[in-house]
Parts: sequence; structure tokens; C-alpha cells
Amino acid sequence: MPRYIILFRHGKSDWNANYASDHERPVSKRGIKAAKKMGRYLSNIDQVPGLIISSTALRARNTAELAINAGKWSSDLVLEKKIYESSVETLKSIITKQNDEYNSICLVGHEPTFSSFIERCNDSIWSRFPTASMARIDFNINSWCDIDLKIGNLVWLIRPKELDQ
Repeated sequence: MPRYIILFRHGKSDWNANYASDHERPVSKRGIKAAKKMGRYLSNIDQVPGLIISSTALRARNTAELAINAGKWSSDLVLEKKIYESSVETLKSIITKQNDEYNSICLVGHEPTFSSFIERCNDSIWSRFPTASMARIDFNINSWCDIDLKIGNLVWLIRPKELDQ
């Protein structure tokens, strides 16, 4: 069985809220609704990840926690400050250090890094990864330390609004 990564972009942020820095910008009401919807979606399709690694940015942490609670996931949650304003190589480095007991990992983070990650795995130009969207990428590897983005296979990409249809 392949290992897989789920990229989960944080829910829409609240630009009108009071916050001291971009890092502390919260998720909006729309973002809260979308994060919960996506959490339930992964439960419904039986693809709940074993490990969630979230950016420490408030909107990403909120998104992860909302999805976990709404979907009733029993996943482990780790906060990783390197995901905020990261590069594809940084994400890859984070993934390679993970315990192989986890067959699936969900990274909760930001653009434009997630679009770039998908592009590297899919060898294509990726224009937009909307807020609260998820993408599953499979890797035919035995260990996370063997991850090679060139052999990633984009299995699906789902946006919250597609679940309304």
C-alpha cells in the first residue's frame, strides 16, 4: 500500500479581525465552516491521516483542530513552525523525518508552497489551490525518508465548494 500525503490549505482567514501579525490572523466564519466540512469529508471517505502536521500560524492551527473535531479523527497533531512561509524543500525535509508508523500524513499550511509542491509531484503548472482545499498525493515508497517528489501521484484534489454540489 502506498504512503500518502494530504495537503490541506488553511481555511479562509479573517482579514477584518484584530491581530498583531500575519501569523496570528484567525480563520473566518466561512473558513470555519469549510474546515469542518473537509474534516467530515475525509472521515466519510475513510482517508483520515494518521498524523497531522500543522503550521503554527493561527489560521492553520484552527483549520487543523476544526477538521479533527468535526471529522472525529483520532490522528496525532504536531505543530511545526517551519511550515509557515516554507519552501517545497522544507516540506520535503519535514516529511522525510516522520516516523514510518504513519502511512499517511496531512500537512496543514499555506500558499504558494502547496501549489508548488503539487507542481513538483505532478510535473505540471498548478495555478490555484483555494483555501480549505485538500490534495492527496501517493508515493510508492516503504519509508518517508525515501520520498522523491518526482514520483508523487496526484490522486485527487477537492475544494470545499465541490462538496456542496
